[in-house]
Amino acid sequence: MEFYNEDKSTALEAMEKAQWIAFAPVVFQASRALRNLGILSAIEQRKMSGMTADEIELDCKLSHYGTRVLCESGLAIGLLYFKNDKYFVTKTASFFINDKLTEVNCDFVNDICYKGLFDLEKSIVIGKPEGLMTFGGWPTVYQALSELPAQTLESWFKFDHYYSDQAFDEVLPLVFSQSPKSILDVGGNTGKFAFRCLSYSPDVNISIMDLPGQLNMAKRAAVESGNENHMGFIEANVLDETQQIPSGFDILWMSQFLDCFSDDQIISILKRCVNAMNDKDRIFILEPFWDRQRFKASAFSLQMTSLYFTNIANGNSQMYNSEVFAGFVKAAGLETESMHDGI
Repeated sequence: MEFYNEDKSTALEAMEKAQWIAFAPVVFQASRALRNLGILSAIEQRKMSGMTADEIELDCKLSHYGTRVLCESGLAIGLLYFKNDKYFVTKTASFFINDKLTEVNCDFVNDICYKGLFDLEKSIVIGKPEGLMTFGGWPTVYQALSELPAQTLESWFKFDHYYSDQAFDEVLPLVFSQSPKSILDVGGNTGKFAFRCLSYSPDVNISIMDLPGQLNMAKRAAVESGNENHMGFIEANVLDETQQIPSGFDILWMSQFLDCFSDDQIISILKRCVNAMNDKDRIFILEPFWDRQRFKASAFSLQMTSLYFTNIANGNSQMYNSEVFAGFVKAAGLETESMHDGI
């Protein structure tokens, strides 16, 4: 919360930021155009000498007018600067076109969120993901996944996997310090964590519990990788209060899963986990909490992602504050044994 405990802006800075907010959709699409049409990468390749507008026009095969308006917008946005009649890229531009996190976030916002965000206010008022209607009449995005257009689905999975994939190598030693013989991956999606577990410890048995669309993708991947003999697949919709969590697993694992549900739904899922456990069993929850981030940009990304849940995913979940989430754990009758930050 240290990022948000005071306002240090001058009146002029506040006014400038207000204009940024007013034109934010234009800034976003202009930045993507500068990236996608090759303008930023062309100028970056000549970062020492810069490029004139005519050189950019020829190199990127654009009209004089198109080059001019985009490059001038790049100056306003802070992606370009102009010196001696030549354009140069800024540090921000270098991150925008080279940083994987920025690429994943940008494509996710464009392909999944952008059109639907027009209905954000309605989603807030009625508590349903009205923006999801841009893709079809599904109750949540999770039922829609297997039916989304290829480019849209690719952007969704790149976003979803980026945040978890990098964490798996660090958390696997924590998970296997318990010497588990069996793991239940609740909300296991396409099975990426399950396959990493089997690579880490080939003798472990791991089952994935998820919706049929995701399970079918995981099953295909299991057969292709030759892991099907060590894996189980449990079709379930945990939003169904009668759906019990199966017992007999040493570890219940949930990676970026519970943020897909409302407060009461999380408590219900955790209570059903408790019913499936004995005293030696453990739950491992991998979640990015916005208030435990080291950098303000990280907290910002998570807080903006919450509005994707509001407007596209399901209408009632978010990237949680850790103290709020700790309340769910306690309400379910669980105790937090340890927490690990900086993963």
